[in-house]
Amino acid sequence: MKAAVYQGNHKFTIEEVPDPIPGPGQIQIDISYAGVCGTDVHGFQYDKVPPGSILGHEFSGVVSALGEGVTKWKKGDRIVGGGGTHPQGILPDAFTMPRFNFRTDGFDNTRWDATPQPEGYAEKYVMEEWAPLPTPDNVSDLEAALCEPAANAMRTIRRSRMKTGDTVAILGAGPIGLFCLQIARASGASKVFVVEPSALRAKAAEELGADEIIDPTKDDPVERLVALTGGFGPHIVLECAAAPLTLQQALESVRRHGRVVLIALSWDSVMVSPIDWVSMEIELITTLGALDVDFQATLALMSSGRITMEPLISESQVQPLENIQSVFEDLIKPDNRVQAVFKP
Repeated sequence: MKAAVYQGNHKFTIEEVPDPIPGPGQIQIDISYAGVCGTDVHGFQYDKVPPGSILGHEFSGVVSALGEGVTKWKKGDRIVGGGGTHPQGILPDAFTMPRFNFRTDGFDNTRWDATPQPEGYAEKYVMEEWAPLPTPDNVSDLEAALCEPAANAMRTIRRSRMKTGDTVAILGAGPIGLFCLQIARASGASKVFVVEPSALRAKAAEELGADEIIDPTKDDPVERLVALTGGFGPHIVLECAAAPLTLQQALESVRRHGRVVLIALSWDSVMVSPIDWVSMEIELITTLGALDVDFQATLALMSSGRITMEPLISESQVQPLENIQSVFEDLIKPDNRVQAVFKP
């Protein structure tokens, strides 16, 4: 099969590699679409991906072969690449390792047999029978491919403990920020404000119903967010940008006893000044990834139309896998794209 193989030193190549064969209790998936996660971009940007890796954990597909003993699926079933309920005692390392460090542990895709496993940037993928979810009839394969990042946003909102009527600020209108905007709306936020310097991403936030969009190159986002909330600050601030100043801005702008949720993965040190916000007794929450309940809740909102992929991506913007090198280079400077998706 065709696959995009990371060679190290910021370089992908398209190669023919052996098809993955499903073992007992496993299914083979023909990949329909594979989305690009910001963590994959960071791994490329900082050259942290192990050479020989085939990345791509945001995908949709069709069941093409069954391993021995599989009864849950049949050939031709459409799937979302994750969200199934983990068997008792089996969870990803990020949720079980007591000192999990994403920078050092997050790109280890060797699984149990110490052999690199192909993921979604390939024509086929093998999953455990329990791992995927069925794609609803009214959700397209392209939409289903972005269920994973939307589920990350779902977990962010759930971790924030947002209440109906809360005001929410989102720093960064990339894919996660735009999904957070939609889920906050669906969860009863009274106002959602977005801070975003990119005109393309700001336009997407506007189309998705942000109450106000703040350009941090023109206005002080802390002053503006405080002013928009009657001098108090938002109840919840979601840090989805990982820019040098955004964590400090989130902590400064949230109201007394408010909550800041850090979902952005900054690989560089960032500046914080505790003296500017410590007296407000702020709660700082971190989050990484999504659990099965987050996938399932997200897919329900997608099926009901309360989460939409527009204006994040359209069929005309889908790229062939052969363009992976140029797409990743573009995504390091995200002004040109909101979301990237490949069709192997």
